[in-house]
Amino acid sequence: MKTYESLLRALNQDLECLEMEAMDILAKSEKGIKMVSLAIEELRCRVIDKGFTDKEEEKDFFKCIKPQVLSKLIYYMKLFSIESKRPRSGNDSQKRYLMEHIDKLQGYFNNNLEFYHYYRRGDTLLDDHYFLRGKTVVGMHTDTFYSLTDGQFSTSHDSSVATIMAHEMLIEYFKKEIDKLGNNHGNDINSPNKKKYRKLFWTGNKVDLIELIYALYASGSINRGVADIKEIATSFERLLEMDLGDYYHTYLEIRSRKIRRTKFIDRLKDSLDQHMQDLDS
Repeated sequence: MKTYESLLRALNQDLECLEMEAMDILAKSEKGIKMVSLAIEELRCRVIDKGFTDKEEEKDFFKCIKPQVLSKLIYYMKLFSIESKRPRSGNDSQKRYLMEHIDKLQGYFNNNLEFYHYYRRGDTLLDDHYFLRGKTVVGMHTDTFYSLTDGQFSTSHDSSVATIMAHEMLIEYFKKEIDKLGNNHGNDINSPNKKKYRKLFWTGNKVDLIELIYALYASGSINRGVADIKEIATSFERLLEMDLGDYYHTYLEIRSRKIRRTKFIDRLKDSLDQHMQDLDS
C-alpha cells in the first residue's frame, strides 16, 4: 500500500506545481488530464502486477487511494468542458452559467443520496460489496467513468467516491469564480448550517498560518496523508473566510529561512508547554 500512497503523493506534488503555473485554465486542464491519466495507468499496471496482500488492503485502495487519483481526472475533464463553454459576456451571465453548473453538480448527490450519506458518514458495513472487485450491486447508480476501467482495476463504487470528490472540488472552484465576478451573496450557496456557528478569524500572521498548513500536510495527519496541499489550504480559507494568496511562493520563502525555518511551529510548542505548566502549578 505504501507504493500506491507514494505515487499519489508524487502526483499531488506535480499537480500542486501545475496549479501555481500562470496559464489559461483550459491549457491547465488539458495538462492536468494528461498528468493524471499517466498516473492512473501506472496505478493500474501496479495493481494488476502486484495485487494486494488481503481484502482489507484491496478495500482501502478502492475506497481511499484510487478515488483520490480518479477524482482529479474527472475534475479536470469536467472543468475543461464547462470552462470551454463559459460565456464571455457580462458578469451576470457568467454567474448564472456557473450557478447552473453548481446545481447540476449538486444534483449528483441528490440522485445518489443513499450512497452519498453512506460515504460521508464513514460507514463500512457494505464495503465488501462496494470496494472489492467482482462484486455487483444491483440497482445502484453506475457512473460514466466506471466504464472507462476494467474488472481488474475497478469496483462497483470506487468511481462513485471519485465523482463525489470531483464534484465537491468543482463546486468549490466555481464558488470562487463567482466571488471573483463580484458576487455579494457568496455565502448563500454554502451550507445553511454555517450560520449556527460563530465565525472564526485568523488574527495571526498569514505566513504563520501557511507554515501550519504545510506542517499538517507534511505530517500526513489529514486524509491519511493523501490530501494535497491545495485541498488543505482551501479548507482553511473556507473555514477562516480568508484568501491565502500565493501560499506556494510563501512556502518557498519559509524554506529559504537561514535560522529556525519552523518559527511558528516552535512557538506553538512553547506556548502549549507553558500553558500546561501554568495549569499544573
